[in-house]
Amino acid sequence: MPAISPRHLCSVAAALALTVAAPATTATAADASAAALREVMFVGNNWDGTADVIKSSGDFGKIGRINVIPDKDQRMAEINADPIKWIYFMAIRNSVGEGHDQFVDDMYSTPDGKSVVVSRPSFADVVSLDLATGEVNWRFPVSGYRADHMAVSPDGKRVAVSASTSNTVHVLDIETGKELGKFTTGDKPHENIFTQDGKYIYNMAIGDVNTQTDAPWLDWTKGDRRITVVDATTYQQVKVIDMRPKLDALGLSDYSDAVRPAVFSPDESKLYFQVSFFNGFFEYDLATDKITRTKTLPKNPATSDDRTSFVNDSRHHGLSMSPDGSKLCVAGTMDDYATVVNRTTLQEGPLVTASKPYWATVSGDGKSCVVSESGTDQVTAIDFATGRKQVSVPVGDHPQRVRLGHVEAGWTSPSNG
Repeated sequence: MPAISPRHLCSVAAALALTVAAPATTATAADASAAALREVMFVGNNWDGTADVIKSSGDFGKIGRINVIPDKDQRMAEINADPIKWIYFMAIRNSVGEGHDQFVDDMYSTPDGKSVVVSRPSFADVVSLDLATGEVNWRFPVSGYRADHMAVSPDGKRVAVSASTSNTVHVLDIETGKELGKFTTGDKPHENIFTQDGKYIYNMAIGDVNTQTDAPWLDWTKGDRRITVVDATTYQQVKVIDMRPKLDALGLSDYSDAVRPAVFSPDESKLYFQVSFFNGFFEYDLATDKITRTKTLPKNPATSDDRTSFVNDSRHHGLSMSPDGSKLCVAGTMDDYATVVNRTTLQEGPLVTASKPYWATVSGDGKSCVVSESGTDQVTAIDFATGRKQVSVPVGDHPQRVRLGHVEAGWTSPSNG
């Protein structure tokens, strides 16, 4: 074996030093990047076309506001020039919009905190907005005439959006808006959920919620309502879950099978879900393919039992779970309260007065449930531990979806916000 010169040894030592140092440099860069982001909550104000940005925990104080329809004039010109688009635009306003345009349904920030992606029902599209300038980065028109709920993949790189009038879910690259795939669903796709490993997407189709055929014996008129499960890589259907026979098996044939907001247990063995017209929720076991428990929550004596008076067929709409899986938080929409429920006993806590709460999510620190009060234009935080109200924060007109996200550290509202 030839001798190794001192110069060669020095070169090897230097190379080894660089090799060892490289991962530390990469980690430092990643840490710096993470430190440059601030966790926030985005609150979509459906009727006025804005999204408020608030603190993700603590006092939930307001940080800024985004105009999610900076291109409104252009979009309206297109709608007014197309009779079919105009008819659907007006139909959304006069039905699901309760006399108002629906300018923001759902929203997620990009992993780098530079943009927020928003679904806009009345404009039948998804847009990415630059959080620094407020300008549109990209726009994706969905198939059909209305965009609805979205979900973001665990890695933050893909967003799935329901196109409710075409029974389709589009999956988009969150950075570019390019369509990566799509799949068909039941009638009127609504909620979407990615599994924690990112392998599957669950879509809940709710059927026709704007008709007046709300009596139980007319339930068949509401359409094909089912959960569609697809492979999140191929976008091929792997399973369909129909709650109708499962409800019938429990003697609950008068209950709707339209699955509304839903949430998995931390181990994803159980799915908790709300259905149209019902003041409560169900527990579904994925392994046995059965509804295992039913929780009926109190009715508000001031709320009419006339199903046709419920907003979009939803008596209760909004469900979240504490990070440890011990508590559920329920938005009792038409009954004007929210409550925290013990998942083991299904015993509810105090009924926290709230005006038409329409969504429930979890704070950034995991300690609070945050509900949007669409009747009083505020969001309210409820302590998971005690079930009692902590604070309410004013937001814009008709808040609905509330999502955790990120902005760059030091972010302030764009000038068009």
